[in-house]
Amino acid sequence: MGAASKSPEKNVNQNQITEGVIWQQLLLFFFPILFGTFFQQLYNTVDAIVVGRFVGKEALAAVGGPTGVIINLLVGFFVGLASGATVIISQYYGAKRPEMVGYAVHTSIAFSILCGGIITVVGFFGAPIALRAMGTPADVVEHAILYMRIYFLGTIFNLIYNIGSGILRAVGDSKRPLYFLIASCLTNIVLDLAFVVVLKMGVAGVALATILSQAVSTLLVIVVLTHTKDMHRVSFSQIKLDHRMLQRIIRIGLPAGLQSVMYSSSNVIIQSSVNSLGTDTVAAWTAYGKIDAMFWMIVNAFGISITTFVGQNFGAQKLDRVKKGIRVCLAMTMGATVFMSAFLYRFGLYIFEIFTTDGAVLDIGMEILHFLVPTFFTYVVVEIYSGALRGIGDSWIPMFLTMIGVCALRILWLLVAVPFHRTIKMIVFSYPLTWVVTSLFFLVYLHIYSSLGKKKRFRGIRLRRR
Repeated sequence: MGAASKSPEKNVNQNQITEGVIWQQLLLFFFPILFGTFFQQLYNTVDAIVVGRFVGKEALAAVGGPTGVIINLLVGFFVGLASGATVIISQYYGAKRPEMVGYAVHTSIAFSILCGGIITVVGFFGAPIALRAMGTPADVVEHAILYMRIYFLGTIFNLIYNIGSGILRAVGDSKRPLYFLIASCLTNIVLDLAFVVVLKMGVAGVALATILSQAVSTLLVIVVLTHTKDMHRVSFSQIKLDHRMLQRIIRIGLPAGLQSVMYSSSNVIIQSSVNSLGTDTVAAWTAYGKIDAMFWMIVNAFGISITTFVGQNFGAQKLDRVKKGIRVCLAMTMGATVFMSAFLYRFGLYIFEIFTTDGAVLDIGMEILHFLVPTFFTYVVVEIYSGALRGIGDSWIPMFLTMIGVCALRILWLLVAVPFHRTIKMIVFSYPLTWVVTSLFFLVYLHIYSSLGKKKRFRGIRLRRR
């Protein structure tokens, strides 16, 4: 393993993130993640288009609305936990510690297999209970149960791919996860058309196509990890839980996992409120979710980029580069957000018509879009600062700020304000309201520590407020 640390592949990756021009390296890292996220989003988007066009609006509502928030609740918790592995691997990789990288890699894969089995059982048997508790419309619920049960059978594939691609990104390789997702997405499209259009399998067809295509991406990432000559190489015989490393991963990843759960929990309440407005609104909200995913994949790609950038430079003790990278990434993310908001506001209707031609659904969908899209910029600070803090190992404070500013306030709004005026605008106003408040929390938090010169929290890094 020591010899592997001297490989050419490693030196190139190290120089790219810790040596090059900051904005160029962020973009070189960002674009593969962006396109990878695009193809990942395309999974469910293609599912929604196919069932919306060839099955009906009830099936459209089933594959994205109530099912999406429940899937995100369970799978998102693991993905948050796995972010701890990404941070640790990037720091050890930047510090040139091959033995510690090996422990982290094999522990994280073993952990993904364990969690995948648990989520499969919980999701399969808990889906009907959760969907009915959310008040899912009667003409949607049976479609949704069938979709979710098949989807959860492929959870282990999903989690192994997520942790495998996280390992590659942690060492600076963001291109190959993109290639794997392209192959997987193309597989999904072909299988969607075959199962739904040709074989008339309905929502069962799109769910089956999804898990089979995820198996393809999982196989590809495992092949790469087991054949690399770098320090993150995977050996099947070494895949086991190292309890000390697992504790480190959970210590950093647990706040992100809990944060994901809190987000998803508040979204469950939002979905329940949307469900009460009828099938047309549920279908419109589902289609809108596929459209605003264009924004989320951009901002999340920047968030992942800054986490890995900060993690490796922090491990290499290049603290000035960390501070400068955060400022540059924040500016780039804000610019991209403004552009995407303008694009969606102007051309959103044409995108909606890809999913459905139902007039009532389109009217509700455009009402949602025109209300929310101009407020996207208010979320940028939350994503970039929380990603940067995770990169230096400070993940608890972002969790608490998000818990109060986003989740608690959002739930309070839905329970206290919405019942007096139950409209879709009143429900979705909870998003910009909580984004603004949480952004202020992050700015105040960083400003206080910068002004007082406190270094304990940032382990030597003073971040200036923009």
